[in-house]
Amino acid sequence: MLLAATTAACGDKEKGKEGAPGKAAVSASPGADGGEPPSLPAALTGQKPRWKECGAPAAALGSSARAPGARWQCATVEAPLDYADPDGDTLGIALIRARATDRGERIGSLLLNFGGPGNSGVASLPGWGTVFDDLNSRYDLVGFDPRGVAGSSGVVCRDSEAMEAAASRLDHTPDDAAEEKAFLADAKDFAAGCERRSGAVLPHVGTESAARDLDLLRAVLGDDKLHYLGFSYGTRLGAVYAHLFPQRVGRLVLDAVSDPSADDVRHARNQTTGFQRALDNYLADCAAQGTACPAGGDPAAGAEKIAGLLRRLDRDPLPASGGRELTESLARTGIVRALYTEQLWEQLTGALREAFEAGTGSRLLALADAYNDRDENGRYSSQSHSQRAISCADSADRMSLGEARELLPEFRELSPVFGEFLAWDLAGWCAGWPVREDAGRPEVSAEGADPILVIGTTGDPATPYEGARIMADGLGEGVGIHLTYEGEGHGAYSSGNACMKETVDAYFLDGEVPGDGTTCS
Repeated sequence: MLLAATTAACGDKEKGKEGAPGKAAVSASPGADGGEPPSLPAALTGQKPRWKECGAPAAALGSSARAPGARWQCATVEAPLDYADPDGDTLGIALIRARATDRGERIGSLLLNFGGPGNSGVASLPGWGTVFDDLNSRYDLVGFDPRGVAGSSGVVCRDSEAMEAAASRLDHTPDDAAEEKAFLADAKDFAAGCERRSGAVLPHVGTESAARDLDLLRAVLGDDKLHYLGFSYGTRLGAVYAHLFPQRVGRLVLDAVSDPSADDVRHARNQTTGFQRALDNYLADCAAQGTACPAGGDPAAGAEKIAGLLRRLDRDPLPASGGRELTESLARTGIVRALYTEQLWEQLTGALREAFEAGTGSRLLALADAYNDRDENGRYSSQSHSQRAISCADSADRMSLGEARELLPEFRELSPVFGEFLAWDLAGWCAGWPVREDAGRPEVSAEGADPILVIGTTGDPATPYEGARIMADGLGEGVGIHLTYEGEGHGAYSSGNACMKETVDAYFLDGEVPGDGTTCS
């Protein structure tokens, strides 16, 4: 599915040491259901990671994947497959790190999660270039593949040939009974493939288990408290950690915040609203550029023109490079990809101009391929498989086609471009899923935790701005510190906004907690 003020000193300002892993305390805490999992055995809590040179990441695409270079080291830490049976089977959690460059001023490890769910931290972290260099001065930067992702027993559901067939042929906004039947059959086939290939891990990839992995990693890395930066889904993971282990919260930042109060339907409404808002912002900016805007000078009219293009593609796909075709679903996916960051708006303008004026779809198709993790040879990563497995493990909701159909008028009203797709997706996403959990909405209250920064971006398409305030309130008074970035895109820290970067860096490096309600623009 598609998820300046006065400062004060924050807790945990002591400089950390790279002490013996496993010495920091670790024990099971009550879960969201109030249960108390058994304590972890010393064989797990006393692990010492064996850091070594990294090979090509497990989640990388194509033969062009390369090892990240000498700056990076990789290791694997064993975690219980089932935290209710900590002496039973284990799975490996893949890690990558860049050691702090100022060893004398080292604070500890900073774990990062790049969202999805399903994004590989091992593959992603080295690709962020210099974004985290200032933090790397005093922290070991640590990326990880959450359980069920890539190098951590990554879920795999179908091969690239089947992924290509579904992406190019399946109508994700079915128009008649036959298309509805095919849509549902494909969803169930995907779920069955997950069970065949990854059935042992599927019941254990939910966010609560991943949060317990974070606490194990914290201990094994030698930190008394967890320092963490999570984006998008990573905000849910960080908030669940804070609820389970409030006394072990160090410096936590949640950026591009997912609304913790939303069930599946509300989440879909949020995303429909967010992507339409981002599209309107793009169209307004495009119109301000003058006659070069292919969708015209009015956002409402532009959105309807794009919706009209999608309807035409539903009937008659456009030719694209490599003998492929741009379908309605792939065109919408390409638009979605471009709305994640303002830096892609110019590419979106060129892609729409090509579709409207030249009658070809190569540029929109390239954007869709980037979103779908498809390389030039037609190979797909397993990120979308992990995403589905984790989100379905976290949700007890299972909607029928009939129930989704009833939502169509409302969702079309919210967005002529994205509404219909996101309504149907509610029925297809977890259809036939072999694991049914009762996790529901995550519990995020974290009374007693140190202050946690919660950042919302006003133009965020995937995790709309309103969710950040809900998360901050849910964490508790004095814990959730709500920050606003008045800008576009999915995530504030990497946006290039100097105010936001300085605010977050001061918190991580110096323990300075900004005032609740601080705004950067």
